[in-house]
Amino acid sequence: MAAPIVVMGVSGSGKSTVGAALAQRLRVPFADADDFHPEANIAKMTAGHALDDDDRRPWLDSIGEWLTAHAEGGVMSCSALKAAYRDQLRSHCAGVRFLHLFGTPEVIGRRQASRPGHFMPASLMASQFATLEPLAAGENGVDIDVDQNIDSIVDEYVTLTERKIR
Repeated sequence: MAAPIVVMGVSGSGKSTVGAALAQRLRVPFADADDFHPEANIAKMTAGHALDDDDRRPWLDSIGEWLTAHAEGGVMSCSALKAAYRDQLRSHCAGVRFLHLFGTPEVIGRRQASRPGHFMPASLMASQFATLEPLAAGENGVDIDVDQNIDSIVDEYVTLTERKIR
C-alpha cells in the first residue's frame, strides 16, 4: 500500500537530495519542506536563530496538508526532529512513513560546508543535534546512515521497506 514518506534528519543530512532521488525511483511527487517556510522563519534562521515550536507549528501544518493530499504516495524532505513534530504530521496523515538520515556531527559538518549560501547556517548544527529525537520503536520508519552514496541510501530504504510490507 502506498503512503507518503518523510525523509527526516538534521540540516545537512541530505534530506532534499535523497528525497528527490527516492521520489524519482518510486515515481511519485517530491516536495521540500524548506519551500513551505514562511519568510519570517527563513529570516530568523538566516540571522542564526533556531526556530521554536511556535515558529514550526504552522509550517508543519502546511507540510501535513501536503502529505494528506499525497496520501497515495509522495516524498517530502522535512527535518521532523522531534517526536511531537512527527505526531503533528501524523495527525494530518496517519500512514506517513519516515526515513531518518543519520550521521555523525563530523559527516554532517562536511556536508554543510559544501552548501554555501543555504539559509540554515552551520552554526545551528549543534542545536539541530540537541533537538533531534530519533525514531522510537513504535514509529513507522527506518534509520539509514548518510555516510554512503545516494543510490545506496535509496536502495537500502527500498529493501528495508519491502521487507516490512511483506
